[in-house]
Amino acid sequence: MGKVLLLQGNQACAEGAIAAGVTFFAGYPITPSTEIAEIMAKRLPEVGGKFIQMEDEIAGIGAVIGASLTGKKVLTATSGPGFSLKQEFIGYATIAEVPIVIANVQRVGPSTGQPTSPAQGDMMQARWGTHGDHPVIALTPASVPECFTLTIKAYELSEKFRMPVLLMLDEIIGHMREKIEVPDYDTVAKPVRKGPRVAPSEFKPYQADSDGVPPMADFGKGYRCHVTGLVHDETGFPNGSPKATETLIKRLHDKVDNAIDEITMYEEYKLEDADIAIVTYGGTARSAYAAIDMAREQGIKVGMFRLISVWPFPEKEIAKLAEKVKVIVVPELNYGQMVGEVKKSVAGKVPVKPMSKYDSEPISPKELLEFVKNL
Repeated sequence: MGKVLLLQGNQACAEGAIAAGVTFFAGYPITPSTEIAEIMAKRLPEVGGKFIQMEDEIAGIGAVIGASLTGKKVLTATSGPGFSLKQEFIGYATIAEVPIVIANVQRVGPSTGQPTSPAQGDMMQARWGTHGDHPVIALTPASVPECFTLTIKAYELSEKFRMPVLLMLDEIIGHMREKIEVPDYDTVAKPVRKGPRVAPSEFKPYQADSDGVPPMADFGKGYRCHVTGLVHDETGFPNGSPKATETLIKRLHDKVDNAIDEITMYEEYKLEDADIAIVTYGGTARSAYAAIDMAREQGIKVGMFRLISVWPFPEKEIAKLAEKVKVIVVPELNYGQMVGEVKKSVAGKVPVKPMSKYDSEPISPKELLEFVKNL
């Protein structure tokens, strides 16, 4: 039987991970994500799991990659400079196709910045922070209940596509508290990893099915696995030939691109008759709801397109939005990041107006309303 709780966003993220079946956390405490580690340290022993505080961020993500290879569902959490330190291993997990979930609770930066102030400055780092050429899946919650449900969704996607999935919270969402109806965790469907269907003697660890995703054997179960950050063929052993390189890189992209409609998630709020669309995400969306309601009371037809899955970017949906409205506003807590993706998708059909704020304070509903009124 479920229950109603008052939870913090970071706490809901941790509880979502427990509900999804996570039994291993490794990481290094860093504000404003620290509560995730604190709660996992308490909760994991209660469900038979393990918590390790590693010596640094790099070791933290390395440990979760290793635990995932043994069949565990895993979580690490970080912020700002810690997210930067994890980038090389994010690339490793991508090419080695290791399912892991990383929660990044964004703060003002660069470097140490302002650890307790809100920002949305890591959105491009999520897409392009690591090396090489590969797809990314990143989700961004806008409420405490969504921290819970999107964390579970992150595991579903990570296990299905055998890749890292990023949870892009911001300090507003990570530290706010809201009422949440938490289900009985026994009723939550646990994402299942696709395992081998052949005998160990016939198993090739990177031989993909028609969906582009290879079945994954847990270490220690009798299957031979070779895991490397080098370009490899179906055996898992390095193969630097042009054909093997092209085949692997294309497959990594195709397994996400071919499922983009399944991965894409968004919310439309009062867009039916809107002349002005606000495209936003995370904590900034909270102000947009209120600003839109105030604008509507003054006869201004405004609506919101809220990004829930940020990467892959919903280009097709934003292009359709541009055919319905007269102008698009993109408020975000950075110098201007996702607005560039909106402009690319809109392709000049309507004006796209950035509303960038980077002074360590959130965008208030009144500020957003005034911006809209002055268009």
